[in-house]
Amino acid sequence: MPLKNPNAVREWFNTIFYGALIAIIFRSFLLEPFNIPSGSMIPTLNVGDHIFVEKWTYGYSRYSFPFGSWRLWNGRFLATEPQVGDVIVFRNPVDESQDFVKRLIGQPGDRVQVKDGRLYINGKIVKRDNPKRYILAVLPKSIRSVGFYKENMAIKGNKVWIDNEPAKFNYTIEYKPDSFCNTYKGACDVFEATEYTETLPNGVQHSIIEMADNAYYDNTKEFTVPDGHFFFMGDNRDNSSDSRAEIGFVPRDNILGRVWFVWYSHNYYAPMIMLWTWGNKIRWDRMGMGIK
Repeated sequence: MPLKNPNAVREWFNTIFYGALIAIIFRSFLLEPFNIPSGSMIPTLNVGDHIFVEKWTYGYSRYSFPFGSWRLWNGRFLATEPQVGDVIVFRNPVDESQDFVKRLIGQPGDRVQVKDGRLYINGKIVKRDNPKRYILAVLPKSIRSVGFYKENMAIKGNKVWIDNEPAKFNYTIEYKPDSFCNTYKGACDVFEATEYTETLPNGVQHSIIEMADNAYYDNTKEFTVPDGHFFFMGDNRDNSSDSRAEIGFVPRDNILGRVWFVWYSHNYYAPMIMLWTWGNKIRWDRMGMGIK
């Protein structure tokens, strides 16, 4: 009877060990994948986007590695300073089990305030122009086969139609389980917003959306960013828990990296195994899209 190879277990262990080691090194030093679970960065990032984050851009802290919450050391090495306008993933300073993605608005020493929905940095109003209609559609999955109809609007799969023509404005569509829509009344509907182009003091331009200019976070005190910290806001200005709220100022060490691009995106229309639904599920136009 042939004997078992005594090296088989060792080879199996080495394969698992070195595979895991390579994955940890890759995620810690090069690129780390994240998925977007909330709409706080609409229109830049949609719910269901899967992104890659550059880990080398701002250097490395203990949070760049597994078990960063163990507080083995403080500070960053190979560090460079993030720039206003960068879209960044960071560790929540209030709850270290959470990673957030927001746009950097204020560096150390900057004064940031929102008044009547308008952003002010160092006492100067930030330019906001080019207003356009924007639709945020959060729909129950039960209407997938029939679509959503309201006045002159129709929503089917990944598309919005106005007067039987493809919509000429931007929009986001997400499908939720019926149980969610029934539990959280008012969460599933078609919401009207306005998309603006915002120009930050350093010339960085990006899109934001506003539901109104008198929402909960549209009037704040003036925040002065302390040394070693940053001020972040979501591009969905009326639906973002950020530095205006409980997150507060984010320490430099908590920064994980800059968002690079969307490598996959879907709207939760149906399970991945249902191949025939991919046309209505996958947002093909977002795959490979760079983030700025």
